[in-house]
Amino acid sequence: MKTNQISVFIENRSGRLAKITTALGNAGVNIRAMSLADTSDFGILRLIVNNTQKAKETLLDHGFTVRVSKVIAVAIPDTPGALGNLLSIMEYAGLNVEYMYAFVEKNMDQAIIIFRFDDTDKAIETLLENDINVIEEKSLLTM
Repeated sequence: MKTNQISVFIENRSGRLAKITTALGNAGVNIRAMSLADTSDFGILRLIVNNTQKAKETLLDHGFTVRVSKVIAVAIPDTPGALGNLLSIMEYAGLNVEYMYAFVEKNMDQAIIIFRFDDTDKAIETLLENDINVIEEKSLLTM
């Protein structure tokens, strides 16, 4: 139920994001979700891709610092209040969201949220106990 995510440390300067996305595209790696957080000097690009190993090797070959970590993908209704309800459940369980990013699947009328929690296993258990749809990595990559 965990999904692989690639985090890439990049300098905050022109062309760095283009270099990453072009390298991945040339390697045949498809980006399914992404988030970029930055400061004035650097950024962390987080990616869900169709081939984690190939993406990691490609980015390392291009001189980037890369880390693979586990995150959780969750599907919730694309309606007002759905995210607040989910986060309230996690708060009640004592879980902390380290970061998150989302995208909408209109053909499913759902929002897909990628979470990094302070306790991934407890988060999965809590989500399942509350009948929240945790998406398998294979399904996420074919949406």
